[in-house]
Amino acid sequence: MSVLSQSTISKKISFSGIGIHTGKSVNVNILPSSPNSGIIFKRIDLKKNNIVIPNFENVSDATLCTTVSNEFGVKVSTIEHLMGALLGLGVDNLIVEIDSQEMPILDGSAKEFVKLLKETGLKNSDVPIKLIKINNHIEYSEGNKYISLDKSNTTLEIDFEIDYKNKFIKNQKNKINVFEDNLDEIFNSRTFCLYEDIEKLKKIGLGKGGSLENAIVVQDNKILNESGLRNNKEFVNHKILDCMGDLYLVGYRLIGSLRCRHGGHSLTNKLLRKVFSDNRNYSLIEIKGKNLPHSLINNRHILKSIA
Repeated sequence: MSVLSQSTISKKISFSGIGIHTGKSVNVNILPSSPNSGIIFKRIDLKKNNIVIPNFENVSDATLCTTVSNEFGVKVSTIEHLMGALLGLGVDNLIVEIDSQEMPILDGSAKEFVKLLKETGLKNSDVPIKLIKINNHIEYSEGNKYISLDKSNTTLEIDFEIDYKNKFIKNQKNKINVFEDNLDEIFNSRTFCLYEDIEKLKKIGLGKGGSLENAIVVQDNKILNESGLRNNKEFVNHKILDCMGDLYLVGYRLIGSLRCRHGGHSLTNKLLRKVFSDNRNYSLIEIKGKNLPHSLINNRHILKSIA
C-alpha cells in the first residue's frame, strides 16, 4: 500500500496530563478515524455542541498557544504540539477526545505524542492523500516580524529565525524539510519562557500549570532546568514545531516554502488567512499511488467543506 495513501492510528491511545495555562488536569483519548474525516477534537466533558475542528479559520486566540473554537464558543487550546506531531508523522485522520479545554502540555514538546503514536502504529487506507500546493508568493509583516509562503515543487520547507535580547538565547536559525528530514530534534524541543515574564503570565491568567518539568526557563545567561538543553537549537526548533502545528490547520499536508523571522502563532494564522483569501494562491491536489498529482482543484469551498 502506498505511503501516499491516507492514514490513521491502528488503535485507541489514552493519556493524561495538565494544561500549561489552565493548570487543570485533563484526560485524552485519541481514536482511529475513517479516510477524508480529517482531525477532529471532541470535548467529552460537554454533552452537546462539542465538536471543534482545528482549522485556521476557527482560531479564536493565538496568545502564547493556539486556541480553536466552534460556532457555539466551545474551545480547545494548546493544540499545536499534537498537530505538529501529526503533520510530521503523516497522520491524516483522527478523533481527539478531551475532557477539558486545554490539551495536556506533557513535557513541553511533542516527544511524548510522537512516542505514543509510533508505539500504537499507523494504519494506511487505500484512499489517496490530498495536498495543498502553494501557487504564489504571499507575505505578511508586523513591525520587525515577517512571514512568507512561496511555491515549492514537492515538499514543505520551514526556514525560521529568532532573535532575542536575552544573552543565552540570542539569535538562532534553522531550516528543515518536513517530509524528508529527521525531525527528532524538532519533536523533542520544549516550550520556553524568560524568568522575568513568569509574573506577567500569571497576571493575565496564563502559565498556571507551567514548571521546569514542562518548560525551559531562561534567566539572564543561563537556564534553570538542571538537565540542560536537549539540542543546541532547541529554542528555534520549538518555534518550528509550533509553526508545523499551526500550518496543519489548513486541513491537509502543505507543499510550499515558508520563511519566518520573529514569528509565532498569531503571525502564522494571519498569513494563512491571507493565503486562503484568494483561491489563486493555492491548489488542492489529490495523489494516487506513486504517480504525480493528477488533479488540481481551485475551489475554496472544497477546502472549507472538508476541513
